[in-house]
Amino acid sequence: MTHRVAVLALDGVLPLDLGIPARVFNEARAPDGSRLYSVGTCSLGGRPVRTHEDFRIVVEHDESLLDTADTVVIATQEPTPDLLATGTLPEDVTAVLKGIRPGTRIVSLCTSAFLLAAAGLLDGMRATTHWTLCEAFTHLFPGIEVDPNVLFVDNGRILTSAGGAAGIDLCLHLVRLDHGASVAAAAARRCVAAPWREGGQAQFIEHVVPQDADRSTSDTRQWALERLADPLTLEDMARHAHMSVRTFTRRFRQETGLSPLKWLAQRRLAHARHLLESTTLPVARIATACGFGDPVALRRQFHTYVGLSPAAYRRAHSAPGVAEGTAAVR
Repeated sequence: MTHRVAVLALDGVLPLDLGIPARVFNEARAPDGSRLYSVGTCSLGGRPVRTHEDFRIVVEHDESLLDTADTVVIATQEPTPDLLATGTLPEDVTAVLKGIRPGTRIVSLCTSAFLLAAAGLLDGMRATTHWTLCEAFTHLFPGIEVDPNVLFVDNGRILTSAGGAAGIDLCLHLVRLDHGASVAAAAARRCVAAPWREGGQAQFIEHVVPQDADRSTSDTRQWALERLADPLTLEDMARHAHMSVRTFTRRFRQETGLSPLKWLAQRRLAHARHLLESTTLPVARIATACGFGDPVALRRQFHTYVGLSPAAYRRAHSAPGVAEGTAAVR
């Protein structure tokens, strides 16, 4: 069944960001070439929307489109002075956001996290937004844990993204969750985008450039990717980079937004997902190949970060012809 995506455009919307969901989701295709998502755009009352630029946009639908959506995307809009000053929204916007059906997946692009927060939809959750506004977000909504370093945050039903192109990363993440890495990678190629960007928003935050800025951790990251099966330690990575552990950890976090060991765990998990989707290797072999050591550790990571066992993930996301051959290799 085609997954229905409704994009809500409000006054002040950024035109480039408004087009991101349709651009990405419309490139997600089934093996026969058919689209896996249908994307519609709506506004309050179906009225033309004043953009952040010098033109308006005419949409095809009013807010009733949200009632039938499987995923609702709140397109990026410039936060109004009232929202930044008081953390409150106009009553009609609040009513629309709170009226989204229970169980519908909700996605905010960039600064639209302010809207979800003001409507009370992010209370007690973790979120992100554009790095220049994370401090203001924290001041307005102290009950929400703001992560300024990541490209997006996935809370399950509600997801938030950082600025600009991070909306592409989040939409591709959703395609990957719904249909697997191969479909997401194909959609990324059609969009001429990276299927998965390393690091987070922290790499774009303005920092004082260190005097030895020519020393990067990129070579060590590539070295580690080629050795995911090995029991790499923080000391091993720092030694390869010819840095002290302290300097390496600081530089690594500046460049990727993550600690070295957290980055390594994410890359191992991503490789395991790829092998589950594209091969019939037994789970024990995959655990070894990805550096988890044993199937128990792999299952623990999958339950924690994916919410499924490796076998269940394989059944849900493997390519045609792979799932049928996995019964004897779980």
